[in-house]
Amino acid sequence: MAKIHLYMAAACAVVLALAAPTLAGDPDMLQDVCVADLASPIKLNGFPCKANVTADDFFFPGLRNPGNTNNAAGSVVTAANVEKFPGVNTLGVSIARIDYAPGGQNPPHTHPRATEIIFVLEGTLEVGFITTANKLFTKIICKGDVFVFPRGLVHFQQNRGHGPAAVVAAFNSQLQGTQAIAMTLFGATPPVSSDILAKAFRIGNGEVDAIKAKFAPK
Repeated sequence: MAKIHLYMAAACAVVLALAAPTLAGDPDMLQDVCVADLASPIKLNGFPCKANVTADDFFFPGLRNPGNTNNAAGSVVTAANVEKFPGVNTLGVSIARIDYAPGGQNPPHTHPRATEIIFVLEGTLEVGFITTANKLFTKIICKGDVFVFPRGLVHFQQNRGHGPAAVVAAFNSQLQGTQAIAMTLFGATPPVSSDILAKAFRIGNGEVDAIKAKFAPK
């Protein structure tokens, strides 16, 4: 009986080991290339392949220059995911450039479909993520440094330097998805009931409404 239990445990371990890669990112591709046909009316888990493919489908020049950080957060994300860069369709990767004004912040958010790793191009940033046990891991990083944010966990970056900052962020998904915590809760359409948010944050309905007004669609 003990041997049977041992064999079953070993079999379970093998199954979990084989399954692990499928949990790490997008499903494996089934052909050499599948450039996304963004105009297709077909809806599926991803994008269908377009017929006529060229080298330009695998090229994206959009990260060359800093983005406009003149906004409330003082940061901007320029994404090179499948929606802007069709060549990454089915490849399980994407990339982005994030620029920060002095004091700018990429507010707390999550990526439900990807782990994120960043490389600092310039500046000094405070970065961090919070586990499901509410433990914060945070660090000051500078030009040339790398930091990783585990998949699905709340994380953030803030420029702590006196000048602009920028990072390159890579994801193990063609479309990582982003949920900004404040915008998700206070800017949802239709809106989340104020009494629900008031109870969750232990504040008054009036305070909730005042916050909602700051996240209302422009």
